[in-house]
Amino acid sequence: MNVNVFLRNVVCLVGSMLFMMTLSWRLSLITFILVPIIFVASKIFGTYYDYLSEKTQNNVAQSNDVAEEVISTMRTVRSFACENYEGDRFYQRLTDTLNVTRTKAIAYVGFLWVSELFQTFIVVAVLWYGGHLVLVGRLKSDLLVSFLLYQMQMADNLRQMGEVWTGLMQSVGASRKVFEYIDREPTIQHHGKLKPERLAGKIEFKNVHFAYPTRPQLPILRDLSFTAEVGQTVALVGPSGSGKSSCIALLENFYLANAGQILIDGVPIDEYEHHYIHQKIALVGQEPILFARSVAENIAYGCEVTEQDVVTSSQMANAHGFIVQTTQQYQTNVGEKGSQMSGGQKQRIAIARALVRQPAILLLDEATSALDTESESVVQEAISKNLEGKTVIMIAHRLSTVEKADKIIVINKGVVEQQGTHEELLRQPGTYATLVQRQMLGDHKNAPKAIKPSGESAIPVSPPHSTARSLLGTSFSQSASSFQSK
Repeated sequence: MNVNVFLRNVVCLVGSMLFMMTLSWRLSLITFILVPIIFVASKIFGTYYDYLSEKTQNNVAQSNDVAEEVISTMRTVRSFACENYEGDRFYQRLTDTLNVTRTKAIAYVGFLWVSELFQTFIVVAVLWYGGHLVLVGRLKSDLLVSFLLYQMQMADNLRQMGEVWTGLMQSVGASRKVFEYIDREPTIQHHGKLKPERLAGKIEFKNVHFAYPTRPQLPILRDLSFTAEVGQTVALVGPSGSGKSSCIALLENFYLANAGQILIDGVPIDEYEHHYIHQKIALVGQEPILFARSVAENIAYGCEVTEQDVVTSSQMANAHGFIVQTTQQYQTNVGEKGSQMSGGQKQRIAIARALVRQPAILLLDEATSALDTESESVVQEAISKNLEGKTVIMIAHRLSTVEKADKIIVINKGVVEQQGTHEELLRQPGTYATLVQRQMLGDHKNAPKAIKPSGESAIPVSPPHSTARSLLGTSFSQSASSFQSK
């Protein structure tokens, strides 16, 4: 519609200018002498209006962000009695939007006023000089009237073209972000074409260096190297911020390593076809993300499977029981971000979503750390009974989870500090023994104290290192007995 209006007015404008030139070139010269000034003013206004439109869109987006954030975290807001604070914050964002919109309206009115002022000045100048030409006999009065009518037509054409230009600038400012996202090239290009019939699942990190793009000066992984053999369960252990989750992110191809190689079955991970490799590598995170759709759609997300496959994977994940107890069973909507499900239920649905793909590699990023004891037990059982034949990389802080791994890799400050089984690492002084000691001491302190007779001390006095040694010995004995039972 705007293009039609613009083209029609361009044709009318050109025609009016030609007729005006044939009627009186002198009056035409007076008319056109101020037209460049009007165009310059339009250009300046258009640039400023474009800036205001973009600023308006940014403020509207910020207001929407505040509203969405508060609505999605309403329980937290209510529990801290911050309703008024969040309301004031939203009101402030709306006020900022209103101020920019008011500025934009004032700028538009100012532009119209300036344009009308120039056009009025041109009409007055033409009437004055045209009247002079009529009085001296150089122009007939009827031609002057015709000239003024064509001039009014030209002014109307310019006004409508200005409105189209204003709307165009507003659209450009509002859509700039959209076009920026459309034109943005992905940082990680998926050029891989490799799709082997079978993926065994051997993982190799070779001299990997990595830093996040937002913090390139802060290296996360420094010359990291380790191997996870086919069907092996490998636990990554270490202090917070040591780079464990970064290894998972690199395996998921969320980022590119700055140096070194990440190999799957001896092939660099970026040589595999994008959809294929993510079909073979499944991730279960600490906070599973569910979509506001049915349970079945969430489980089958990203892959084409049958209803029976969905049910089978749910049974494997210990999720079938609670799903069939809901009113619509597998068609039950889980709510926004899974709000209709408990933490343990969401985690089991996430495990079913991973298992339905029949992955060769399973990544567990603290999959049970946020759950209560009962939910953790059910989820841990679902994980344990489905590890056979899969290469598993798990991140966990709880000793009960880590000690069952075939290999434990201790990462500290981005480098592999120790690796071996639970029993082997307990015999070595280092980070792992320290972490186990701290956890055992924490459990020991939290355990209820036995009541002693009045003459006997409830807390035996012994050197700190002997206490740690006894705790480590106890942990080792428990682990060894569980290992033998297995």
